[in-house]
Amino acid sequence: MNDPLDKITAGDSLFGKVKNFLAGFVGYVDRDNRREADKMLRLTVAQRLEEQWERIAEIQRRLIKEKQLDQVDDLEEAAIKLRAFANRIRNASYGYSGLFDAVQINSKELELIYEYDVALLEGVDQISNAVDNLSASLGTDGFPAAIRHLVTLSQEMISAFDRREEVILTNVDTTGSEE
Repeated sequence: MNDPLDKITAGDSLFGKVKNFLAGFVGYVDRDNRREADKMLRLTVAQRLEEQWERIAEIQRRLIKEKQLDQVDDLEEAAIKLRAFANRIRNASYGYSGLFDAVQINSKELELIYEYDVALLEGVDQISNAVDNLSASLGTDGFPAAIRHLVTLSQEMISAFDRREEVILTNVDTTGSEE
């Protein structure tokens, strides 16, 4: 397969997965629309993370009512990570947003970016499931483990976004030619 875009536009592809997560996400592959698509993706991820942060805040309020303040502090690490990450994604600098205008990304790097995009979107679902588990384990011996799992998932999402940025910033073909 010479062109990863063939893979992306075929059947059960990375592009298909992104489209499944983001209804109406047109122009994702189109080079001219990539900057806007990137912004749309980041805003969608940030919004979904914000929703999970709100759910965590509700669990914290329940813990406060039950006077389990030590667990509130433990859960705060995950809440801070998610909130800071959502803000980071939502407010990425214009320099980052415009990278698709400034450089030419070759096919290999573009496919990697799509993989990280899918990882980010799937990560939001994993965070949601972890918050479901957190809520279900409230008041049980499994609650501390559920908190640790949520913190780990939050850090994994941040790391995936960092790797995505690295692909864009360091592995681009600045000559303008497609590989």
